[in-house]
Amino acid sequence: MGERALRGTRLGATSYENDRNTDLAPRQEVSYTCPKGHHTTVPLAAEAEIPTNWECRSCGAPALRVDAEQPQQKKSKAPRTHWDMLLERRTIEDLEEVLNERLAILRAQRRKSA
Repeated sequence: MGERALRGTRLGATSYENDRNTDLAPRQEVSYTCPKGHHTTVPLAAEAEIPTNWECRSCGAPALRVDAEQPQQKKSKAPRTHWDMLLERRTIEDLEEVLNERLAILRAQRRKSA
């Protein structure tokens, strides 16, 4: 290609290659569906290992392959809350005592300011 052919073009913005005389790799299209009902089709190489999950392009939720079985849910513990951890350290009687002390301090401060 001569120098004149490149004059006035943005280098890198336009490709001057074409698909003639090239053999593309064999491909397969795999469909995925997310829990919100979005459908995604992904072209993959024919010899590629097909993943069971794919990120939904619409909402980002994990989408499951259409012809795959539902993965088994792992048994997990319920998340510990702040209240659960507090009850591990103190009893209800201790908590009521601390509450009464703090309320007494707050009431004393209000009497001074009023």
